[in-house]
Amino acid sequence: MAETITIARPYAEAAFRAAREAGTLAAWSGHLERLAQLAQDAQVARIIGHPGLSAEQLAELFSSFTQDDKEAKAAEDAVFDNFIRVLAENERLPLLPEITQLFEAQRAAEEGVKEALVETAFPVADATLTTLLQPELEVHFGTKLTLRVVVDAALIGGIRVTVGDQVLDASVRGKLEAMSVALKN
Repeated sequence: MAETITIARPYAEAAFRAAREAGTLAAWSGHLERLAQLAQDAQVARIIGHPGLSAEQLAELFSSFTQDDKEAKAAEDAVFDNFIRVLAENERLPLLPEITQLFEAQRAAEEGVKEALVETAFPVADATLTTLLQPELEVHFGTKLTLRVVVDAALIGGIRVTVGDQVLDASVRGKLEAMSVALKN
C-alpha cells in the first residue's frame, strides 16, 4: 500500500498543479473520481493489463469515459487527456484510485475543507445532512466540512461526529457511557 501511494504521489501532485493553474479543480476532481472507480472494476483491470492494447488505445478509452462529463472540448480537457496518456504510457492507470485520493487531499487542504466522519445509528437522508446538519457542524468546528456518513447501530441513537482529533458525541451510547463513568466516580 505504501509503495503504491509513493508511486502515485508525483502524478497526483502534477494533476493538482495542472488543475489549479487551469482553474478546473472541480472538473478534474470529477474526472479522476470517475476514472478511479473504473480502474477498480475487475473487467476494466483486465482491459488495462491486456497485452494487445497499446498505451494510446488505453488512453483514448479512459479519456472517452469522461466525454459525457465535458460540455465542450477545451484546452484544459486536452491537458487532462494528456495526463491520462502519460499514466497509460507509464502503466500507471491502475493507480488512479490512489492518485485520486491524494489529489482530493491536496484539494481539501487548498480549499480549507476538512472531512467529518458522521456516525449515525440509522440512515440519514443526504438532504437532511446538507441542509440541517452540515451548517451547524461547520459553525461548531469552525471550518468547512465534507461529510462522510457511516451507519453504526451500536450507537443506539443520535450521532457522533469526528473531525480530525475533535469528537462531538451526541449518541445515546456516548451518554450512557458518560453516565456510567459519573456513577463509578
